[in-house]
Amino acid sequence: MKNTAIVHYLSQQFGLDSSTAVMNPIGNGHINTTMLLKDGNQAVVVQKLNTDVFPQPEHLVENARAIEQHLSDKAVIGKYKLNIIKHLPTINGKYLVTHNGDVWRALEFIGGSYSEDVVNSTEKAQTAANAFGLFARALEDFNAQTLHHVIPDFHNLTKRFETFKNMVSTDEHNRVANCMADISFCESQVNLVAELEALAGTIPLRPCHNDTKINNMLFCNSSNKGKAVIDLDTCMPGYWLFDFGDMVRTFCSPEAEDSTDLSAVKVREEIFEAIVKGYVSPLAESITEQEKMSFLLGAKVMPFMIGLRFLTDYLDGDNYFATKHATHNLERARNQFKLYQDILDKESTLKGILIKN
Repeated sequence: MKNTAIVHYLSQQFGLDSSTAVMNPIGNGHINTTMLLKDGNQAVVVQKLNTDVFPQPEHLVENARAIEQHLSDKAVIGKYKLNIIKHLPTINGKYLVTHNGDVWRALEFIGGSYSEDVVNSTEKAQTAANAFGLFARALEDFNAQTLHHVIPDFHNLTKRFETFKNMVSTDEHNRVANCMADISFCESQVNLVAELEALAGTIPLRPCHNDTKINNMLFCNSSNKGKAVIDLDTCMPGYWLFDFGDMVRTFCSPEAEDSTDLSAVKVREEIFEAIVKGYVSPLAESITEQEKMSFLLGAKVMPFMIGLRFLTDYLDGDNYFATKHATHNLERARNQFKLYQDILDKESTLKGILIKN
């Protein structure tokens, strides 16, 4: 994308040479549009924010910058050793810019790193989980209540069910007939709501990443060790069980979340154990036994809830998640429901792994 108006504008705003700057896509996020903007001397990550999902983008930036500062303070005293992805100001000191109605921001580019979409080894799983554990530990003394709720009720399963039922009843896009079995399956799992609500007030409210996908952790090119936790957009108050559960959701299956080879979608128990070992060890001094055992519920809730959200978005005409074809969200939903079912089938085994680690 060379010599376009947006490349020229963003280059000028963030101090790059607009005469040589080029911009190309990186990453594969579902929500924001992420690009690498570079000239002959420097590179920055620029993102066009989805203001339908984040209607108050300034809150997103305020959250992330507060966490960046907290992590930086910890790094100074040797208590956080991962790289910290930071927002970059414009030449006028602003952190958000608008062009043709689109809202953009810039982030430091962390070079010498790579990300994974599918975990291929227990070592990678444990390394990534450990990075998220170090991130959580560094934020233990950060006041979660000071964070904006950038997406209200993000992990509120009760609200997710309500929205889902509304989409089924209205069927505005005439898609219900395409997924009756999936709808019935979701309705049969409503007991998860009560399980989750029963935990309220019994475990600590934490500042959580809330999107601990494997590709939100960067590995070092040279050492293959954890380099940085990225994408702080959904950092909000929550429970560690959600972050643990999202790791199970995105690490444990040998298939990508939109794979249609459902026979291959399953929980790899050795990867589950690697997640437990990697994530729990940095938190060992402060995690309660009840909080640790809640991770099993997180492992069930997250694939089911994301599957429910994919199905809801399919019924709603694909307004939230970026899709590549008409049934993309439906395929994603079925993938997640298959993973959830396998977790249910192996629940006693997974509980045993949690207990012994």
